[in-house]
Amino acid sequence: MTTVTTASYDDLSTVKRRYADGVLTLSLNRPESRNAMSILMVNELLLSLEQAENDGAVRIIVLRGENGHFCSGGDIKDMAAARMQPETAGIDAIAEVNARFGELCLAYARTPLAVIVALEGAVMGGGFGLACIADVALASSSTLFRLPETSIGLVPAQIAPFLVERLGYSEAKRLAVTGGHINAQEALSLRLIHELHVDANALDAAVHANIHKILQCAPHAVAASKALMARARLEAPQALIRDAAAVFSHAARSVEGMEGGMAFLQKRKPSWVAANNEAQ
Repeated sequence: MTTVTTASYDDLSTVKRRYADGVLTLSLNRPESRNAMSILMVNELLLSLEQAENDGAVRIIVLRGENGHFCSGGDIKDMAAARMQPETAGIDAIAEVNARFGELCLAYARTPLAVIVALEGAVMGGGFGLACIADVALASSSTLFRLPETSIGLVPAQIAPFLVERLGYSEAKRLAVTGGHINAQEALSLRLIHELHVDANALDAAVHANIHKILQCAPHAVAASKALMARARLEAPQALIRDAAAVFSHAARSVEGMEGGMAFLQKRKPSWVAANNEAQ
């Protein structure tokens, strides 16, 4: 069973929000600019994540874009406006805008909730970065990826760590120095995305299929697994043995762990509703 609530989320200025049965879909909604990411959109995405994490019913966030495009990168107008602001008290307006986007990437990369990204059309710059932080990245064959920063005299600053994490140092560096253009098939070969689908209908079906798979898993176990794997990228295996054992023991003794074990023995599906509503 999965968590079913009547929670609702109103649309924001630049983000459409739809909640149903544990899944919050956030659609970037600036179709006139192919969903270019403004500072307002950054703040609305951060607000949406904070509310979802505090909600208790949301288990999955799906990120996608309106009108056939995911995201064409950062909004150049925001940077131009920041450039016009005088530097006062050591505050650099351009750096502040850029750092705020970095906070967005980090927040979605570290969230205990599962994150699915559904990609179509333009996936550029900051949109490319969001694709890299997702737990599950799905794309249609129409998707075109580009890392254009160096071709316009800029640097893929905040997304660099996530590019290296997803693609590896060599491929991330190659794309950065060439102003990378890759199609959906190349993205699949590089493992930037996990699944490639022929059209928007197939992409929607894949989103629902992955939602179903995730909802079969225990929410606290998913969160703990994500946190442990994030550490495993940076720490030697021997340094994690005792901490990993403690994480495993906590899971095994938890309500979720006991429910999962009983469900396995009784040859039935576990009820994560009951487990999720009790202290872990």
